[in-house]
Amino acid sequence: MEIGIVGLPNVGKSTLFNALTCAGAEASNYPFCTIEPNVGIVPIPDRRLDRLFDIFKPPKKTPAAIKFVDIAGIVEGASKGEGLGNKFLANIRETDAIIHVVRLFEDSNITHVMNSVDPLRDVEVIETELMLADLESVERMLPRLESNARGGKKEAIAQLETIKKVKKCLEDGNSVSSLGLSAEELKEFQFLTAKPILYVGNNSEKRNAANAEKLAAYAKKNNAGFVELCVKFEADIAELSEEEKRAFLADTGSDYTGLEKIVREGLKLLNQCTSFTAGAEVEVRSWLIPVGCSAPQAAGKIHTDFEKGFIRADVYTFEDIDKYGSEKILREKGLIRSEGKEYIVKDGDICLFKINA
Repeated sequence: MEIGIVGLPNVGKSTLFNALTCAGAEASNYPFCTIEPNVGIVPIPDRRLDRLFDIFKPPKKTPAAIKFVDIAGIVEGASKGEGLGNKFLANIRETDAIIHVVRLFEDSNITHVMNSVDPLRDVEVIETELMLADLESVERMLPRLESNARGGKKEAIAQLETIKKVKKCLEDGNSVSSLGLSAEELKEFQFLTAKPILYVGNNSEKRNAANAEKLAAYAKKNNAGFVELCVKFEADIAELSEEEKRAFLADTGSDYTGLEKIVREGLKLLNQCTSFTAGAEVEVRSWLIPVGCSAPQAAGKIHTDFEKGFIRADVYTFEDIDKYGSEKILREKGLIRSEGKEYIVKDGDICLFKINA
């Protein structure tokens, strides 16, 4: 899973990136602190994987990973060269989703590039610039697509029709996602405004509830995700051990770290879930798979040959292994099922794939 991070300058993007990745990117109280994109690959925290490691005690534990790309802040007029322009948007065109960091708190000691805090205005600024960047892409593509379509190939004609729809949509001030086009129709184009968006509201410890409610309502209206964090708090606990984090969270009444909240919402947005492979001899491992993924497709995530050679899968649930603590007991109780090619792997399934070598 790869996620790009956008927002106005100085809203906490790089601080959030550091909290998520412990990468040490520069984060200061002035605009355009980030120039070159920051990239970090982070193991996805999953307490179920930790529990499986405790049960099986293998030599290795391998979590699925998430890649974050933090780019320079975008300002109003970026498409016309204001600020640092929009050239850094190219770095997030291939990401699966976008985190849009929005400042919610008032603090006269922290500069706001528009001199006041207004989350919905700030969201509109960024989303307008993303639409304008997509429109630039469309205008660059059109001559080539028109030339291809003149050759009479059905695929080229279909692509041209899609781009014409996208152009009108963007010119009308709407995101590409509002068209409701399929992933198949858009897969060649990597439009920024076609990507799922997770709004991360950066609040202070004093919490501006009114601004949080505004942003949450906006996200819901636009079928986007929403997470409210105190990014400063997340940065403070980022360097702690897992045990210290849990104790600190318990003291504050929180169940999850910011990374865990973002991952949970990100998986929902991208329609992904988590399956596991486990064994005492080698490792326990988590795998991200699409919701509705068949057993052979899940096996293919391990290796493409596994999908081709799939025979069956022994499957049991995390809840059962967590309760009984042993595959031996699960077998005795008939809780390990043998599933075929039609089986749809569910979140939390532990799978042992049987492959024709």
